[in-house]
Amino acid sequence: MLARKSIIPEEYVLARIAAENLRKPRIRDRLPKARFIAKSGACNLAHKNIREQGRFLQDIFTTLVDLKWRHTLVIFTMSFLCSWLLFAIMWWLVAFAHGDIYAYMEKSGMEKSGLESTVCVTNVRSFTSAFLFSIEVQVTIGFGGRMMTEECPLAITVLILQNIVGLIINAVMLGCIFMKTAQAHRRAETLIFSRHAVIAVRNGKLCFMFRVGDLRKSMIISASVRIQVVKKTTTPEGEVVPIHQLDIPVDNPIESNNIFLVAPLIICHVIDKRSPLYDISASDLANQDLEVIVILEGVVETTGITTQARTSYIAEEIQWGHRFVSIVTEEEGVYSVDYSKFGNTVKVAAPRCSARELDEKPSILIQTLQKSELSHQNSLRKRNSMRRNNSMRRNNSIRRNNSSLIVPKVQFMTPEGNQNTSES
Repeated sequence: MLARKSIIPEEYVLARIAAENLRKPRIRDRLPKARFIAKSGACNLAHKNIREQGRFLQDIFTTLVDLKWRHTLVIFTMSFLCSWLLFAIMWWLVAFAHGDIYAYMEKSGMEKSGLESTVCVTNVRSFTSAFLFSIEVQVTIGFGGRMMTEECPLAITVLILQNIVGLIINAVMLGCIFMKTAQAHRRAETLIFSRHAVIAVRNGKLCFMFRVGDLRKSMIISASVRIQVVKKTTTPEGEVVPIHQLDIPVDNPIESNNIFLVAPLIICHVIDKRSPLYDISASDLANQDLEVIVILEGVVETTGITTQARTSYIAEEIQWGHRFVSIVTEEEGVYSVDYSKFGNTVKVAAPRCSARELDEKPSILIQTLQKSELSHQNSLRKRNSMRRNNSMRRNNSIRRNNSSLIVPKVQFMTPEGNQNTSES
């Protein structure tokens, strides 16, 4: 350490470290934009400071269904254990009050056979035997070692009460388990949306489009699509509305929003005067604080349960001037869907202005299409010229190879002095 200090002065080392720290760019991580609906369809909303917690107990069945699986299984197990323990205590108290426990403790084995007609429950000698009898009564196992007699009306009442309570617990808990396994959002896991939405020209109008599909063969009956725009707005009075929802129509030749979701479809929204996207251009889109929420609803064909699938698109997930590629083809009389290209898009010619400017100046669309046509022709010319050059190069290389393979002529001298020419 002393030798190093003597070779490199400490002032130089400190100056170099300071210069390196100045040269390093300080990049702060950009906070992700808060979205109302996640891509998976979950609501990105946290409920805080709820004072009236008792309202959840008024609808106990829905509360049990909404719980997580680990909590539901714990409640399922504890409900049966607690009921068995509660009625085991009651059976033990019945036997203790009737004197059955002392009778079994005082008499010997030969004398116990005569107690079966005088006790309330046979062979209930301790709390353990009372617990086993409680399980046998509620689960209706009936091993035969313990059974009721006609001596105690109170024991008969406890038997009836335990059967009723056991049936209620079975109905509630089994119904809760069934509803959790058959929830509507489970079917929504196979309803998929494209990761990005696109804005392009369709039928002479700027359109907002996304793709939706169903991975299962069982169909969604009466499927309908709704689109909403959620953004932060301020009223003329100065009130800030953090979540302002606006419905936007879906372009559908049918009057209703129902779709026949037998294959992936491209849902289209025409950006017109009724659309919240009417004044937004391509340059303004990146700075917009908006979120487009898509809701797909329908009835499951196999179960008849109404299901709902959701997703959303923020400004960064909307591609301007793109179009979805075709994924449905006809092969040997059968329509085939290639889901590997479900979210693939290609660039197309689209004006960068807003829909309002496009309506006011229709020539912008014509100029854009002409430019795209010229660029397409230029690209075709370049490709053709490159193909010609490549073909000419191949021909030249083939000629050179053929010329190198030509056999030279060789002359032979005969003794008479005549020259014979031959090719070898």
